[in-house]
Amino acid sequence: NAASEQFQLDVYGEVFDLFLVLAARGGRLAHPAIGVARAIMDNLAERWKEPDDGIWEVRGGRQHFTHSKVMAWVAANRWVKIIESMGLDEDPARWRELADTIHADVCAKGWNDEVGAFTQSYGSDVLDASILQLPLVGFLPPDDPRVISTVEAVAERLTVDGFVLRYRTEHTDDGLPAGEGVFLLTTFWLIEALAVIGQRDRAVELFERVLHHTNDVGLLAEELDPATGAHLGNTPQAFSHLGLIISAMTLSGHEGPAYRRSGLREHPRDAGLSGG
Repeated sequence: NAASEQFQLDVYGEVFDLFLVLAARGGRLAHPAIGVARAIMDNLAERWKEPDDGIWEVRGGRQHFTHSKVMAWVAANRWVKIIESMGLDEDPARWRELADTIHADVCAKGWNDEVGAFTQSYGSDVLDASILQLPLVGFLPPDDPRVISTVEAVAERLTVDGFVLRYRTEHTDDGLPAGEGVFLLTTFWLIEALAVIGQRDRAVELFERVLHHTNDVGLLAEELDPATGAHLGNTPQAFSHLGLIISAMTLSGHEGPAYRRSGLREHPRDAGLSGG
């Protein structure tokens, strides 16, 4: 489909988050993966300033999506950790500087004082559920006032009956017909974000409401019709179930990914990456 021709900057952050998990579990990355990592980072260093098509693969033209820049920071941040922990023959200073530069860029251009939140793209006043990832990937600490304000803004202005929209289609030129259901993966992101900022009771209440909408065999679709609760989109949807599992881990106190990625709590197995 049209996404095959798109540039999606955010995926680099996802890849390097995975690389860090692999290194943490095994104490090393396989040699081919290190070569891939170096090639990706060289490309990222050249292209992170470019507009991209974003996590939602919108067809309305490339923008400087805030989430995409955050995930570029994730890639640089995780690469520094891998270099230092594994003792790779690579100078981490270059990549630490890149991470700091991207971080400063996002804080300066992605935050909107009038909205009281980080917004969908630089200079925008539009909210986007992808911004819920900021505390979940450790870009800013969960107790940062900007994080709390952003989570609350999404919860208040980007939800229908408590369930989260990706964005309001009337405010975003995504190249698609107006109107869509509430998105279950982003609803789980809100659950995780509420949990990490200390609003656990609200997170549990929303989690239980989502569970009420599973079908007769416990499965979830990609979206729900906010008026009827009918399942919409891909059914079943793997991302929805991934969100359910991670949210359950976060709420059950098992030091799930939201805590580890945010830096709130470090799993013992992640604390001592060995060289290799």
